[in-house]
Amino acid sequence: MDKVVDEIILNALKEDIGPGDHSSLASVPKDAKGKAKLLVKDSGILAGVELAERIFELYDPNLKMEIFIQDGTKVKPGDIAFTVEGSSISILSTERLMLNFMQRMSGIATLTSTYVSMVKDYSTKLLDTRKTTPGIRYMEKWAVRIGGGYNHRYALYDMVMLKDNHIDYAGGIQPAIEKTNQYLKEKNLDLKIEIEVRDFDELDQVLKTGNVDRIMLDNFTPSDIETALEIIDNKYETEASGGITDETLVEYAKTGVDFISIGALTHSFKSLDMSLKADFKK
Repeated sequence: MDKVVDEIILNALKEDIGPGDHSSLASVPKDAKGKAKLLVKDSGILAGVELAERIFELYDPNLKMEIFIQDGTKVKPGDIAFTVEGSSISILSTERLMLNFMQRMSGIATLTSTYVSMVKDYSTKLLDTRKTTPGIRYMEKWAVRIGGGYNHRYALYDMVMLKDNHIDYAGGIQPAIEKTNQYLKEKNLDLKIEIEVRDFDELDQVLKTGNVDRIMLDNFTPSDIETALEIIDNKYETEASGGITDETLVEYAKTGVDFISIGALTHSFKSLDMSLKADFKK
């Protein structure tokens, strides 16, 4: 599994456990063995099972999981996603971290799946954004993929995106594009360039300047998107963004725009309710 995932898990364990899980250490015998089940309490798309397995493995390699439901599967209240068995203290110490990730990831995957299903009859691809929780972006973008969506750039370093503030600070569209291309050439960087336009005048300036890969049509209406696509004439990738909701999503997809980016996928989701219940028999 990716190194960044392990780093996030280890940091989160350090944050949650610190010098010790005193509740468990004080009340549970050191050599106690236990078993617990992941109980789903909401309907949606399950996400984070693979991550849960890694959390248990990193904290205590002797913990054993039996997985019944895989990531990306529709679930309902009462479903048991998996069981984990081994040291009772280890189970207790990792319980909340695992649940925190799985509840959030499942919420993101569920919302993403809902939006993806709405545009399944169209060619447009649904993208996330960088509007993520600091420190756990990897997990949230992972959840978007599990839900059937696609990831936009991961961070500031893997793609150039010239937005309104970049353009204003650079002195306009033409200098922003020209300076960017010169910078990439000097640094020997092979990165795609996307530029945001706010109106048809800015679109015209981009088309006259060229040397970009994708044009983001920000806060354009679906009708304006259609007009813009005719003007662009498939010369560049196109992306619609800005205030697109479940009520307007289909209208934007109908335009034929290549991508639709929605920040809400990772900042306005509802976590899926689930809990880890001890499977204890006297």
